[in-house]
Amino acid sequence: MSGSNVLVRSCQVLQLPDGGPGTVLPDHDLHLADGRIAAIVPTGTLPVPPDVRIVDGHGLLAMPGLTNGHSHLPMVLMRGAAEDVGIEEWFNDLIWPMEMNLTPDRVHAGARLAIAEMLLGGVTAVADHYFATDRIAEAAVELGIRANLAPTFFSSDGPDGRRAAVAAAVAVRDAGSPLLTASLGPHATYTVDEDDLRWFADAAVAEGLPIHIHTSETIEQTRASQAKLGVTPIEVLARTGVLAAGALIAHGTGIVAEDLPVLAEHRDRVGVASCPKGYFKVAMQTMTPVRGLLGHGIRVGVGTDGAASGNTLDVLEQTRLLALSQKQQEHDPGFLTTSEALRLATRGGASLAPFGTTGSLDEGAAADVVLIDLSGPHCQPVHDPLATLLYSARASDVRTVIVDGEVVVEDRRLVRGDLAEIVRDAAAVAPELLARRPGEAVQHYAP
Repeated sequence: MSGSNVLVRSCQVLQLPDGGPGTVLPDHDLHLADGRIAAIVPTGTLPVPPDVRIVDGHGLLAMPGLTNGHSHLPMVLMRGAAEDVGIEEWFNDLIWPMEMNLTPDRVHAGARLAIAEMLLGGVTAVADHYFATDRIAEAAVELGIRANLAPTFFSSDGPDGRRAAVAAAVAVRDAGSPLLTASLGPHATYTVDEDDLRWFADAAVAEGLPIHIHTSETIEQTRASQAKLGVTPIEVLARTGVLAAGALIAHGTGIVAEDLPVLAEHRDRVGVASCPKGYFKVAMQTMTPVRGLLGHGIRVGVGTDGAASGNTLDVLEQTRLLALSQKQQEHDPGFLTTSEALRLATRGGASLAPFGTTGSLDEGAAADVVLIDLSGPHCQPVHDPLATLLYSARASDVRTVIVDGEVVVEDRRLVRGDLAEIVRDAAAVAPELLARRPGEAVQHYAP
């Protein structure tokens, strides 16, 4: 990618600084060159190079690309197949038995559908945790999304599985695409024992790769760990070296007050992705403690989890739910302002893994730009563009998406793939995943 130079002409530009309120610049041009933002200037200020591609931004809001901080992309094939159950039944009776039916080709078909959905919804980067990462990588490069991929490992996979998981991550890292980065993916503290966690921490340091892991997903998991091991799952990560190696922690709804200083010791290399829609669906007792995390300087981003739990890969929707749930949890309508929430969906998510983007529209930043149309009746009138974006806009309002300086969605159309074919291929293989055989599952949920 990073091919042609692009001029996004006459748009509004949303800028979300590291702190404080966001601002919207009216009637500006974005000059993109060699995959970076070369200039952000009032419309017509700079001459138009003869070979530049012009994208008309009139009437549109340019915003940083959204980052999906935690997902399982091929699980779109199970969308709607595990509803109205608690987390134990969801895993043991439905999802993990279905995943016995995965094949590399099915993973690839699901990944293509998931990436198409995300790009059309303004998501330009995703941190994914799943199997057959080589096939997910193929889909990411084909369609043009940034992807940090973590091959899933369970301790039941044994020493050969450990080595294979690291080799798979290294292969993604070394694939030569600017869109691809990698993490190591031990699944969770209740499915990976401490010896294996130490092994992965050492491997992460040796290979220069971070770790992406489910930890303290629920308060019940935290209590079970305290009862069995005398420590919380976060303390398990600390004593096995995972936090020191660098970790993207998925969910963290069971993070408790005593965990926050532990995480803060590693704040420069640890972050948490919150995916609230799924927490509502399985009736979790708690939400990710975003205020406590941010108060301790710990990075927070927004994720969708897999579509088997959250049904969509819509980061705008998840960000809206995160803001609302946090206001309710904290009994404070002033917590997570529109700027703060949108920052978590952009800069926050981008900070969780080495995507190669900052999640911001600043000169010199990666050219990951989304043009969104706020003219629809559900968005009118626009008194505050940030409030409209967070609380009224829909994924379907996205018009154009640019990743690494290349237009990958143009006027609601995928540029690098045939959407009808992608949907058709996924629909053809999805029924093959739904079969469940008694006693067969990739794992058993028993935290």
